[in-house]
Amino acid sequence: MSKIEHSINDDLKQLLQQAAARHSHLCPRQVLGVRIGLAGAAALGLPGPRRDKRLLVILETDGCFADGVETATGCTVGHRTLRVEDYGKIAATFIDVKTEQALRIIPRLDVRQRAAAYAPGETRRYFAQLAGYQVMPDEELLAVQTVQLTRPAAEIVSRPGVRVNCATCGEEIVNEREVLVDGRPLCHACAYGGYYATSIALPVAQIQSAPRAEYDYA
Repeated sequence: MSKIEHSINDDLKQLLQQAAARHSHLCPRQVLGVRIGLAGAAALGLPGPRRDKRLLVILETDGCFADGVETATGCTVGHRTLRVEDYGKIAATFIDVKTEQALRIIPRLDVRQRAAAYAPGETRRYFAQLAGYQVMPDEELLAVQTVQLTRPAAEIVSRPGVRVNCATCGEEIVNEREVLVDGRPLCHACAYGGYYATSIALPVAQIQSAPRAEYDYA
């Protein structure tokens, strides 16, 4: 066992193993996700993994990093305690929904260079980061910012079970996500335009039988 392995906290090691199991390997961003998740929850006095809904986490990217944060905090999309505002940044904001206290945590801007000092003898940057991120002290690895939400946490989370139909497309909108335009409830897509554009509505049978394009995600 290496010196680095000796210095990894047992709880952290277990969480890293759980995160790695989702991808069949461990990568630097998963490690950052776990470390940031642990630090954010602890800073609010709400250590994870959580079983309640007091901790809300807003991520600024998805992917491996998100899985690491989820593993450490117990917050999930399904429990409505984990959200993604995709800014393409390795960053997460941790919110105590009871007190509205919010902290945003990011890796230090020079974290890749700092990591090399914690992986002596490792000349490959990727593996130096993978090893270094596991053992670096929080103050060397992370930067913590106190932030103020632009909307109340209760509004971000909203009330589950509330339903209304869009006045334009007729589709159901849940969780108070409707937009009022001239007093009429609209879905986001009808009010502002969405991430998709509709052409001709096909019956489900036709959609299922339509040819599928092949994509290479490697």
